[in-house]
Amino acid sequence: MLAQHLSHSCPAASHSVSTMNAKTSSAGEEETSGMSNETLGESGCWGEAKRRQVIRVAYVIAALDLTFLFMQIGVMPYLAKSLGLDSVGFGYLQTIFGVLQLVGSYIFGRFADQFGARAALILSCASGSIFFLLMSLSTNIPLLFLSRLPGVFMHGMPGAQKVITDMTTPSQRAGALGKLGFCFGVGIVAGSVVGGVLSTKFGVYVPTYVGLVGSLINTFIAMAWIPSQTKPKSDHHVTEHSTSQSGSLFSIREILHLMKFPGVMEVFIVKVFAGLPIGLFMIMFSIISMDFFGLEAVESGYLMSYFGVLQMVVQGLLVEKLASHCSEMTLLRLSVFIFAGVGLGMALMRTVWHYCIIVVPMVFAFNMLATITDSMLTKAVPSSSTGAMLGICASVQPLTRTVGPTIGGVLYKQFGVSSFGYLQLMVNLSLFVYLLKSKIPLKR
Repeated sequence: MLAQHLSHSCPAASHSVSTMNAKTSSAGEEETSGMSNETLGESGCWGEAKRRQVIRVAYVIAALDLTFLFMQIGVMPYLAKSLGLDSVGFGYLQTIFGVLQLVGSYIFGRFADQFGARAALILSCASGSIFFLLMSLSTNIPLLFLSRLPGVFMHGMPGAQKVITDMTTPSQRAGALGKLGFCFGVGIVAGSVVGGVLSTKFGVYVPTYVGLVGSLINTFIAMAWIPSQTKPKSDHHVTEHSTSQSGSLFSIREILHLMKFPGVMEVFIVKVFAGLPIGLFMIMFSIISMDFFGLEAVESGYLMSYFGVLQMVVQGLLVEKLASHCSEMTLLRLSVFIFAGVGLGMALMRTVWHYCIIVVPMVFAFNMLATITDSMLTKAVPSSSTGAMLGICASVQPLTRTVGPTIGGVLYKQFGVSSFGYLQLMVNLSLFVYLLKSKIPLKR
């Protein structure tokens, strides 16, 4: 995803069309995020240059946050081992972090809706600072487990998504959200390399010190460069009215209410299940890379860097261009179909070189699916609930990390690596047929 969608100004003609469409739609539709197309253009509060600047800052915060996250992911097994934690205990440690992220993702989204994207980003970065502080002080196993607790509010990516969703029109949203995939690739490469070098040359605790200082810097960046109100004024009034009615940060009723909007449940089901088998495979990848591929730790690091570079290339060259030329439903079907082909390739995979080939379409489908579904779902709900919807979307990966070790372990032990591929193939072929036959009634 390149900056093409940000370079376009908002022509008056397009806003007139958007306004006419809003007038002819029902009152319920006027509350949806399609309303942002009109209000962003007519509000004099944000100039186009100001919006571009704030969105770029959100990308920087996301890239730094992900870099620190992947630093600690690479260091954590060695830190846990140095403290005497065995593989079972390490699994519990990872599961606890996944559960905390799962619980916190929706609460974080609701917090962003009620208090603004700036407050949410500050909360995430400050939580990251406490996380790395506790991790740097973890000289025993109980402290190491305690260091996981701030993870409940560490949601830098959804925070950046909230900023971008508030400050882009629906037509710009898919491209702008897709650029975060580029930040993800930067985080994988930089975090893996920096974390590995620092821990090898200076000790296993040094990356935690860097993460602490970096998270504090990220907090100050959010305080200084993200405005307190990222929504247009008219959307802000809608948000205040909605949050005054809903009140609580965690509401099952609100989740069910969002899922009842036309097309939301259908798209969310596709989002969850299309990438689930791949997610299970990636959770087991550290074991698979040793047992099945026979890789050393250094070679696994190179493979992760290759994955990160692919992520940046795909996001930089393909996703935005396709998003600007094809409908979102077409791209959703394309990503699911490619995922099915990836499943077939994984079922036949025998060497690490096969995997290096398969991972190219896998990265494309994964990024396209994530970008398009996030864009479709935030457009389908009221602008006052985009944070909650992004929080629900962000819960998919923690959910996979929570149940993944158990399900993935059974699949790998009982049926081998090919079972992930066959499961991926069957699930995505079924979803592709469903998408071809159904007409998902998304509001805009």
